[in-house]
Amino acid sequence: METRSRELQAAEYLEKHRIKELVSYLTSALLFFRPEKPREYLISLLERLRIAKVTGVAFPFFMDNSNVVSMFEMMDSSNRGTISFVQYKEALKTLGLCTKDEDLEDDGHRITLDQFKDEVNKRIKEI
Repeated sequence: METRSRELQAAEYLEKHRIKELVSYLTSALLFFRPEKPREYLISLLERLRIAKVTGVAFPFFMDNSNVVSMFEMMDSSNRGTISFVQYKEALKTLGLCTKDEDLEDDGHRITLDQFKDEVNKRIKEI
């Protein structure tokens, strides 16, 4: 019983501080840039995140708007202007902006480009 309580406390701690999202973001950035010195790169990235948080200045994400649009267009292969909820959730996971455990509510509607960009930008600011 005590072990279960400790596991629950650990899970709550990770969720409260968004550690899973941070680790996912760091991993995504590492794989996107593939720096020669990954440890130094991660330290630099964490330091820039800390400075951005302290100063309130937005942290530069490794993908710009054109990359987000391109990602959306790849998922919208039929050019309908929307993607499915499953595609949307997978894209957020791929970008390190959503954990596999996160419970996103599917309202049954397809996701438009503007909705996708807004959500990506909102989640970037939360990192």
